[in-house]
Amino acid sequence: MARIKGGLNHKKKQNRVLKLAKGYRGARSKQYRVAKQSVMRALATSYSGRKEKKRQFRQLWIARINAAARLNGLSYSKFMHGLKLAEVDINRKMLADLAVNDADGFKSLAELAKSKIA
Repeated sequence: MARIKGGLNHKKKQNRVLKLAKGYRGARSKQYRVAKQSVMRALATSYSGRKEKKRQFRQLWIARINAAARLNGLSYSKFMHGLKLAEVDINRKMLADLAVNDADGFKSLAELAKSKIA
């Protein structure tokens, strides 16, 4: 019985990697060995980038809330503590949206937080 060689599967595997490397410059998109390294790094970076994005958005929301809270005479931590004492459960994403788009609504929350702290 003749031996079945794995050339077809090997080529298929290489083509899969080269297809992912499409658009890269030079040897990175043409040569399998170089493309494989580039694709592995790109996939690792994209994975960590998805995690990093969540941190960056939280950081942005906190910065916006802090800026709006300081306009109303509170620091970020005092504002959040006041909301917690007032049992207001609004996440930071919504608070940041209020801070940017609805200054009056945010001001009322800031007054509520001030009254609970004092």
